[in-house]
Amino acid sequence: MIETSSLQDFVDRHRRLFVLTGAGCSTGSGIPDYRDADGQWKRPQPVTFQAFMGDEKTRRRYWARSLIGWRRIRRARPNDAHRALARLETMGRIELVLTQNVDRLHQAAGNARVIDLHGRIDLVRCMDCELRSPREELQDELGRLNPGWLDFDAAEAPDGDADLDGADFSSFALPSCRRCGGVLKPDVVFFGESVPRDRVDAAARGLDEADAMLIVGSSLMVYSGFRFVQRAASAGKPVAAVNLGRTRADALLTLKAEQACEAALAFLL
Repeated sequence: MIETSSLQDFVDRHRRLFVLTGAGCSTGSGIPDYRDADGQWKRPQPVTFQAFMGDEKTRRRYWARSLIGWRRIRRARPNDAHRALARLETMGRIELVLTQNVDRLHQAAGNARVIDLHGRIDLVRCMDCELRSPREELQDELGRLNPGWLDFDAAEAPDGDADLDGADFSSFALPSCRRCGGVLKPDVVFFGESVPRDRVDAAARGLDEADAMLIVGSSLMVYSGFRFVQRAASAGKPVAAVNLGRTRADALLTLKAEQACEAALAFLL
């Protein structure tokens, strides 16, 4: 394992960092992650965009589980990893934070230069008229339409999901868009859905302006994040990673710290 002092040396040597963060950055805030130390799924894969949009039963299941799981997301607060990166930005050392997380904890910690690559779980989007509305408003509506579900408890899962295996979702009532009656979906990029092109382009410009890349808490198994490591390596920019276990980019790394994110970044606090 590379010592934290080596990571500190890396940060000290590179004045403008492009930081990419993943689920490991938020586990210290109580939000479960998806993958194990070998980069394999810990649980069944999340719902796909195609299944969500094509099947009302899938949407009932998703929103029923989300009614329970949203409680954890709503309570989550930044941990020391988020605070360390906010401190690094205050020091003028961050060009951009590109996060694969949808929890907005970087912004809550004080980072301003952030792109939410996979969107925001605190917003709901109408897939017909594009109206965005706060997730908290939908929580109230879900509870009003399904009062019997409010007493349910379940093991929490990543990104506001909850394990309700065996539940009968057939009677779960789904609200529609208040403006057009359309299908409501969290304003996040589901598996099988493309990241908006303008978001990718803005992130690429941030990487081009940086002189090094720092990965914090991501296995990079999803190509939407891995492509930025490929871009950095092609441009000859050094890449460091903080991650517990294997990453897809191990062969491209200049340095790797296999530690919890809070511990690896503690030198910044």
